[in-house]
Amino acid sequence: MDLALLPGILVALAQQRSLDAVLTTIIEAVASQPAVALARLWLLEPDKTCPHCSASATSTTPALHLRASAGYPLASGADWSRTTGSFHRVDPASPLKLGYIARTGQSIRILNLAADRQWVRDPVWVKEECLVGFAGRPLVFRGETLGVLAVFRRVEPDDVCLRWLSTLADAAAVAVANARAFEAAEALRLELERERDYLREEVREAGAFGEILGRSPALDRALRQVELVAATDAAVLVLGESGSGKELIARAIHQRSPRAARPLVKVNCGSVPGELFESEFFGHVRGAFTGAVKDRIGRFQLADGGTLFLDEVGEIPLELQPKLLRVLQEGEFERVGEDRTRHVDVRVIAATNRDLRAEVAAGRFRLDLFYRLGVFPMEVPPLRDRLEDIPELVAHFIRQASARFHLPEPRLSLRELERARRYPWPGNVRELQNVVERAVILARGGSMELQLPMQESRPAPLAPAPAKSGHVIPEREWRELERANLAAALEQARNRISGPGGAADLLGLNPATLTSRLKACGLR
Repeated sequence: MDLALLPGILVALAQQRSLDAVLTTIIEAVASQPAVALARLWLLEPDKTCPHCSASATSTTPALHLRASAGYPLASGADWSRTTGSFHRVDPASPLKLGYIARTGQSIRILNLAADRQWVRDPVWVKEECLVGFAGRPLVFRGETLGVLAVFRRVEPDDVCLRWLSTLADAAAVAVANARAFEAAEALRLELERERDYLREEVREAGAFGEILGRSPALDRALRQVELVAATDAAVLVLGESGSGKELIARAIHQRSPRAARPLVKVNCGSVPGELFESEFFGHVRGAFTGAVKDRIGRFQLADGGTLFLDEVGEIPLELQPKLLRVLQEGEFERVGEDRTRHVDVRVIAATNRDLRAEVAAGRFRLDLFYRLGVFPMEVPPLRDRLEDIPELVAHFIRQASARFHLPEPRLSLRELERARRYPWPGNVRELQNVVERAVILARGGSMELQLPMQESRPAPLAPAPAKSGHVIPEREWRELERANLAAALEQARNRISGPGGAADLLGLNPATLTSRLKACGLR
C-alpha cells in the first residue's frame, strides 16, 4: 500500500456529494493498490434502503449490504464488480468475519487464509484465486458503525497495509455520513419544492372563481354554516351540483379555521386512476411497484397540520375506503411498500354531487365512512336558487376575464343581464363564468352579448310565469312537468341526445345543456 497516494484519495473523497460516487471512489482506490486481489464495501442499513433488497424488504433490522466491489479474478468469466450474490446481505449476528467486525467494531487481519480454520468459509475459492491474506476494518462515524471495508490480498497484509486501510476507512466513514446527509437534504429540498409548486398551482386555481360573491338568502345561509363549523376540527361533507362552488366553500372553511396557516391540499378523486389511489393518498417508497423509481409523499402527509379537500369523494374505490376510514379515525397510515406506520393530523373536507345515501344502499360506499365524513353536512345552493347574485357575479367575471385576456371591459346592457337572470344555469357558476369569458372575447371592448342556448327566454324553473287564468304552478309540479317533458323527448328520439331528430334538437337545447338537465332530473 502506497501511503503517498492517500492525500489525493482523501481529497477526491471530500469532493463527492452522492453516496454512489463516494462508494465508487473508495473501492477503486483500494482495488488499485499493489497486491490487492479483491476490495469490497458493505453498508449497515435496513433492507428498504438497499437498491437490490428494497423491492422485497420485510425486515426492519439493519444488515450489511454489499454496495461496492472491484478486483482482479484469476478464474475465467468471474465478475468481481457484481454486488449481488451469496454474500450480498450479511446479518451482523452472523459468525462470519464481516458480522464480527460490524458487531464488535474491531478489525480482523488474517495472514494466511489457507491455514485459517476460524474465518475462512470457502477454502476452495481461496486456493483457486491464490489468495493469501485478508484485512477488514469497520467504518465508524461518531461512535456508530456504518459498514465494513474488506481487502483480499495475494500477499500477507503487513502493518503498512493496516495503517493505510485504517486511515482510508476513517475518511470513508466521514464521506459516507456526509453523502447521506447531502442526499437527505436534497430529498427534503425536492419535497419542499414539490409542495411549493403544488401550493402555487392551488393558489392559481383558487383565483379561477375569486371570492365567494353574492348576497342572496340561499348563499347567506351557507356562509353562516361556514362560520359555525370553521372554528372546529369536524369533518365536513359539502354537497351540491357540479359547478356550484363546493371548492370555494371548502377554502372558506379552511381560511377561517385555526389551520389557516397550514396547507389546504386538494385531491380530485374523480381524476385519480384506480390503481394509484393508495399511492396518491398515502405515498409510496422506491420499488413499491413498477414505475416507483423514488419515494413519494402522499396527500395526507402533505396536508399534515392542515386540511385535505377530497373532491368527488364518491369516486373513491370501495376497496380503499377501509384504509381511508382508518386514517380518518386513528390518524395512521403506511406508504405503499413500507411497513412503518406514520401519524398525521389532518382535517378532512369532502365534496360530492352524488347522493351518497343511495351509493351506500347500492353497496358502493361504506356506511361508516359516510358517517365519518358527514359529521357536518352542508349544501351549496345552485345558481338558480340565487338569481339575485347574478349581476354581481357577471360584473366580477367581466373584470376578471378582461384583465386575464388583456382586453378592455365591454358594456353589458340591462337586456343581456335580464336574459342571464332568466336562464336556469344547469352548469351553475362555472357555466356562467365560461359564458361571460366567451362574451368578453367576442365583444372586444364593445357591447357584450351572452351566448345562451335557445331556450334561455323561457323563465327559470324557480320563477315560472303564471297562466292567464292566474293559476300559479307550484315548484314540485313544475319540476314533474319538466321531467315528463324531457322523458317524452327522449322516448320520441329513441334515447338519442344530439343530431337531427335527437332529443336536444326536439327541445331546441344545446346537447350539453340537455345532458345536465337529464342528470339533474335523474334521467338516463
